[in-house]
Amino acid sequence: MPLRIGITGHRGLPGPVARDVRRRLAVLAAAYDPAGLIAVSCLADGPDTWWAQEVLAAGGRLEAVVPAGEYRAGLPDWHHHDYDTLLNQATTVHRTGLAESTSQAHQAGSELLIDRCDKLLAVWDGLPARGFGGTADAVAYAHRTNTPVTVLWPEGASR
Repeated sequence: MPLRIGITGHRGLPGPVARDVRRRLAVLAAAYDPAGLIAVSCLADGPDTWWAQEVLAAGGRLEAVVPAGEYRAGLPDWHHHDYDTLLNQATTVHRTGLAESTSQAHQAGSELLIDRCDKLLAVWDGLPARGFGGTADAVAYAHRTNTPVTVLWPEGASR
């Protein structure tokens, strides 16, 4: 039976925090049987992409969630290559059906992701979201839907 593990997390992490988080994600991906492991990700730059890459590198599969038709355009230009590569490697692509990449679309994408996963990894500093649709809102939705959440945040780190 496949195990779908979704990811949500802060973007733009400082170098040392990013390296620590990426290492933790690699360790987690290697801990599961790759034959049944599926990463579920919106493929934003940062933890979303790292989790997808680590699961694929371990031999697992990827399901992508696209929050909006214009989502890619709102990501940094330097990330487009990784986004496109991962989207093409996804075995399934889930779409919200929304066009504009707004906070509401990002939250809808998070909810669609969480509704499709067995567990959620949250690269989250424990603070409230800076705007609607952020990591804290995704974690809150996971708690409301009884989706288990594992928070990955280096002790003493800040963003």
